[in-house]
Amino acid sequence: MAIDKININEKFALFSEHWSPKKIGQLNDCNVQLVKCKGELPWHHHDDEDEMFLTVKGEFIVRFKDKELYLKQGECAFIPKGVEHQTAAVDEAQIIYINRIGTVNTGNVREERTVEKPEEI
Repeated sequence: MAIDKININEKFALFSEHWSPKKIGQLNDCNVQLVKCKGELPWHHHDDEDEMFLTVKGEFIVRFKDKELYLKQGECAFIPKGVEHQTAAVDEAQIIYINRIGTVNTGNVREERTVEKPEEI
């Protein structure tokens, strides 16, 4: 088995689309993904999956019904299953996104940016 390092910046340079997670690896039963964000996804929740967002570049917003989290570079948040939320970025943000394999990025909502299975890069 070959074990190699991954350069996150080089991987982010491979794509430009927003809200389209790209898988860079697997950790136990979780996908580790990169995603570029700009604008906002619809309000949604995940019935059975937790999520983790880590901001690599820019500022990423996670909205809840009662508050908003502004995640700057180096900050992360864990979203428990069942919690309704909306993710957004005013300007482009680069995020490391970790969730259980099979998690759909838009949770219980289906729309044009829904990704059922992330592309591997």
